Amino acid sequence: MKPLPRKKPNYLSIVLIMLGSSGLIGCADKDPSDLRGFVAEIKARPKTQIEPLPEIKLVEPFLFKPNGLRDPFKPNEKIDLAEAAGASVGLGVKPDNTRRKEELEAYPLDSLRMVGTVKKDGIWALIKAVDKTVHRVQVGNYLGKNHGKIIRIVEDKIELMEIVADKPGTWREQQTSLALAE
Repeated sequence: MKPLPRKKPNYLSIVLIMLGSSGLIGCADKDPSDLRGFVAEIKARPKTQIEPLPEIKLVEPFLFKPNGLRDPFKPNEKIDLAEAAGASVGLGVKPDNTRRKEELEAYPLDSLRMVGTVKKDGIWALIKAVDKTVHRVQVGNYLGKNHGKIIRIVEDKIELMEIVADKPGTWREQQTSLALAE
């Protein structure tokens, strides 16, 4: 008879057996009397009444009938009609959205400060932005978020003509000024 081939020992199973047996060794010398005392204390407490669950209120189902209502996922037709009417007639004021925006149009007008004027080939105004940068502007430049075009510069203020939305699809001109900051 031939001897059976010898297998290599599986070291992983040996390590796991050793770890498991070492974990059980720590359980043998513990005194469970404190655990028994805790359980006895809990069982000795007086029993209390459990509050009943709150009553469930039934909600009437609502059936949505969209007949005659506008689809919320389509653009509002009234705004489209107003814009189309303004575009076809061509009357009224509207901003030039094809014009390239100037740097100071990124700031609201109330965040800009006029800090002075310079006279060189005409009069220039000095505007300080929120980021503490000073910009030089002249008549014809734009300021603020409402398409404000500079129409006049004097020593103590800048006069602007803004184009603001009046109603959906309609615009109006509004004159405003930016005074010299003291």
